[in-house]
Amino acid sequence: MTVGMFDSFITRYWFSPEAKEIWSDTQTLQAWLDVEAALAQAQARLGVIPAEVAPVIADACRHERFDIDRLSREIAHAQHPFVPVLRQLEEFTGEPAAGYIHWGATTQNIFDTGAALQMAKTQALVDASLESAERALSRLAVKHRDTLQAGRTHGQHALPMTFGFKATGWLEELRRGRQRLQDRLASSFVACLGGAIGTFAAMGEKGPAVEQEVADILGLKPAVLPMRSSYDRVSDYVCALALLAGTAEKIAQDIVFMQRTEIGEIEEAFHMGKVGSSTMAQKRNPSTALMLISLCRMMSARLPLVVGSMVRIDEGDSSASNVSDIAIPEVGILGASIAAALDRLVSGLDVHVEAMQRNAEITNGLIASEAAMMQLSDRIGRHKAHHLLYEAAQRSVMEDVPFTTAIAEHPEMSGQDMVTLDVAGYTGESGALVDKLAGGS
Repeated sequence: MTVGMFDSFITRYWFSPEAKEIWSDTQTLQAWLDVEAALAQAQARLGVIPAEVAPVIADACRHERFDIDRLSREIAHAQHPFVPVLRQLEEFTGEPAAGYIHWGATTQNIFDTGAALQMAKTQALVDASLESAERALSRLAVKHRDTLQAGRTHGQHALPMTFGFKATGWLEELRRGRQRLQDRLASSFVACLGGAIGTFAAMGEKGPAVEQEVADILGLKPAVLPMRSSYDRVSDYVCALALLAGTAEKIAQDIVFMQRTEIGEIEEAFHMGKVGSSTMAQKRNPSTALMLISLCRMMSARLPLVVGSMVRIDEGDSSASNVSDIAIPEVGILGASIAAALDRLVSGLDVHVEAMQRNAEITNGLIASEAAMMQLSDRIGRHKAHHLLYEAAQRSVMEDVPFTTAIAEHPEMSGQDMVTLDVAGYTGESGALVDKLAGGS
């Protein structure tokens, strides 16, 4: 029986298979065991435990040896998520090694450090997808450097631009999101081996060195002050993931808007067999973009859970850590899935240049009203120019006359030279910005 979105036959395809494997029960168990093996190895090197027991412990730290069903039963009975794991591990090692397993550590040390290992693997997936998406957006921007498109604000035509300029905006925001994640990973997911409340009491003065050694073995940074009640570091990374989700949702929403039948400027990848409706055979829905928006909203919904779990009473609080232990795997899977879906979306876009050109010109020149104002401002002042053009624009809309005609026939234009409007020529620095920011990618 499968329950939940990650394994449901309806929605499982939404989610990165590689990320789901990283956060599966077996790989979560293995991450815990990798921490236990590293802890024994570090303590042996530093003389905290006998050197000869570390290889025995490490050899036993393989998830294949564990009875998962038995673990589940014993966890439910003990109402503790890790002690049953230690019991099986002790059986595999035997004495005297069993007596040195988990020396000076507490469960949250293992869980948090294990999650750091899993998130490092997940971030590699995220980064690879984002790098691919960046390349796709760069190609798109360069190809459409000079493709005329209507720039819009508040859902209305504003000024002309190029589609390359718009794609460059997507690219730059994505670059910032990717860099943000790269910057935060190492400082957010660290090796925390401070023991029961984070004071290294059980390991004494060698505790900080043990934590450093474990971090080196696992490819992490040490917590240094491993207080169990501090969760701001992980929350920092999750906030960065939520910002990435905001960028991805914004791009997807733009594509949904531009794929509307009446606009038709862009279309996501289509293949025969892709169905938009069970009753309307003509539908070619932006299903990848819509799925991506859904994933992004699910990510955003988990941010309050993670940030809320920062509030931990005393020096340990399972009411908070229980929440983060559940939320972080979901966050990891969602993050990788968002990045992968975004890559698929932007890599398969079909741009309809003619529709962009047509849409930019449907307002009888109104989209270039700023150009007209800049010409008139030099002659009669900006405030008078704006007043004149406002009246001409309203006449153009209400009487369906060309904007240039409405301007020329305005009473205050008597004796003035004609205003010229070139929609395609008023895209500002669109092309230069594409060259600067996307051309070298």
